[in-house]
Amino acid sequence: MARIKYYYDTETCRYERAKVTKSDVTLNFLGFLATALVMGFSMVVIYNTYFETPVEAQLKKENRELKKHYKALESEMNEVDDVINALSERDNNIYRKIYEAEPLPATVLEAGRGGAELYKDIMEKGLQDEELVINSARKIDKLRRKASIVNQSFDEIMNLAKSNEELLKSIPSIQPIFNPENTKLGSGFGHRINPFHKARVMHSGLDYAAPRGTEVYATGNGTVKFIKTKSELQTGYGNYIEIDHGFGYVTKYAHLSKIEVKVGEKVTRGQVIGLVGSSGGSTAPHVHYEVIKNGTKVDPINYVFNGINNHDYRQLTELAERENQSFD
Repeated sequence: MARIKYYYDTETCRYERAKVTKSDVTLNFLGFLATALVMGFSMVVIYNTYFETPVEAQLKKENRELKKHYKALESEMNEVDDVINALSERDNNIYRKIYEAEPLPATVLEAGRGGAELYKDIMEKGLQDEELVINSARKIDKLRRKASIVNQSFDEIMNLAKSNEELLKSIPSIQPIFNPENTKLGSGFGHRINPFHKARVMHSGLDYAAPRGTEVYATGNGTVKFIKTKSELQTGYGNYIEIDHGFGYVTKYAHLSKIEVKVGEKVTRGQVIGLVGSSGGSTAPHVHYEVIKNGTKVDPINYVFNGINNHDYRQLTELAERENQSFD
């Protein structure tokens, strides 16, 4: 029941009953409605700020999972990019040099396929993480292009190899000892610490550490050019063999305990030519292996490409790049 309101009339000096008009009712109702709306809106804002709906919670969970998968995908794309770059490097620095082909310019591999027009369909969707999606699309596009170019280059090299079969058989292209785990490479080409006078000097080959008596292989077809034995030379390379492979290539195998070939003998890739030892200036049993191209000693790691995959090659190059102490 509604309350009856009174007011004091000063003229009649008594309380008179207050009359309620329609406008008063309307104003009161509108005031109540406005207050209710403000309070309701405030409650909704507070709730949305500090509390999550089940749908929002699910969406946030999905976003976290998507970001996690994106990071994993980005890591995989970077790994694929590293592999393609390694293949491209070997293609330019080894295969193309061997067959005297022009190297691929870096600009060809790094070139893209145009601007934002290619990703217009993504941009038109108005995604919140539009830049993230476009960057991923760009990376995948770049990887696809680089892989295609390297693949075409390898096809070209294969055609050159088929037309130069004798050269392919003669080029040094395997490791001089059996090294399936790629763990026997002890010292690489470049400046290393000499084990005798401890100075940093040029080390002109690869040192493969192995037990005395381990078989040493010819790394390519050729003719035994030169042999030195311990009785003739007590220091330096000790017992060693030089093989002339033709086409400007010569290989050297030093510190052997035994030599299994003779000067003038024809050898084939993989043939046993001697046994690991520690003759001459050596601190432990190993074979010191050199590759000489047109009279210049070059890094033999660039000529280890037969019978190993890209992962093995990268492992060998990492070992060869360590600036440690050589064995001779």
